[in-house]
Amino acid sequence: MGLLGEILVADSSSDNTAAIAKSCGAKVVKPAKLGYGNAYLAGLAQAEGHYIVFMDGDLTYDPKAIADMIVILQSGNYDLVIGSRLKGVILPGAMPALHRYIGNPVLTCILNTLFSSRISDAHCGLRAISRDALKRLNLKSGGMEFASEMLIEAVCRDMRIAEVPITYSPRKGVSKLHSITDGWRHLRFMMLYRPAAFLLVPGLLVLIFGLALFMGVYLQGGSRMHSLILGGLLAIIGYQMLLAGFYFEAFGAAYGLPRSGRIKKMISYHSLEKELFIGIALLAVGGLLGLRVLMSWGVSGFGALDAASSAMMAMIFSILGIQTIFSGMSISLLLLNNGQQD
Repeated sequence: MGLLGEILVADSSSDNTAAIAKSCGAKVVKPAKLGYGNAYLAGLAQAEGHYIVFMDGDLTYDPKAIADMIVILQSGNYDLVIGSRLKGVILPGAMPALHRYIGNPVLTCILNTLFSSRISDAHCGLRAISRDALKRLNLKSGGMEFASEMLIEAVCRDMRIAEVPITYSPRKGVSKLHSITDGWRHLRFMMLYRPAAFLLVPGLLVLIFGLALFMGVYLQGGSRMHSLILGGLLAIIGYQMLLAGFYFEAFGAAYGLPRSGRIKKMISYHSLEKELFIGIALLAVGGLLGLRVLMSWGVSGFGALDAASSAMMAMIFSILGIQTIFSGMSISLLLLNNGQQD
């Protein structure tokens, strides 16, 4: 191919891979931890070239594509080049139908939608990047989500990304991919960068709908018990989703992920005291409503009491109050080492 460079093999296997690679002139790196991302991170720490090429060691990718990728980087028009199996040729038996037609396209579509990118194959393992661009990426993931992290980081930092069609061959050996768990890891990582789409907005909508349904039935006398229960349940679920979104935002800030101006402002104004005040207020309302129900029950001689709607109202306010208090504490702890709490 006419390329001069170094070959690094990051290997944690128990077979003869390391010895064979070393006998062929490759530099072998022993990662301290197992994992797809940890192997690449260990290799990146030892790489010295001006251009870095990533390629899985399962013989699924044709090394001849590397030359074209390096030429693209050398043009200076792009920072990162990624292969596209879906635009190229997928040989029979190389990719299961579940991955080819559902898993990969769905996860790629979600990534493109959330981050306004135009990538056709987000999980291709053949990539090339310039050293200057690599230094700008904050790569930390030790698992399979490393592939998503690289692209998300590149998009968030306005890097220029090119794709080249490649040929994808059947793997030599047994695959270690787990469709459900690995897919969830990629999805969870995207949630960490964009929790608003997965948790904040849906949680707020569910909370509003639940409260509207509950209050509507309650103000009409609370006779429709099933609607009352459904409204209360939706309110609690929506609020929990909303708080989970804040957890993700706080963890992302502590993790060092890039954040939008609106999210930065929200985190900057985070105050444990405010959340404690709101939580205690909600808890107090729930306590007063509960006390009212208890007093009415006492007046009736602790017999039958038709106050289920008021009791549910007391329960919901108490739950929301407790959730707010402990959520405020948890978020403050996440932001403690990041200097973003007041």
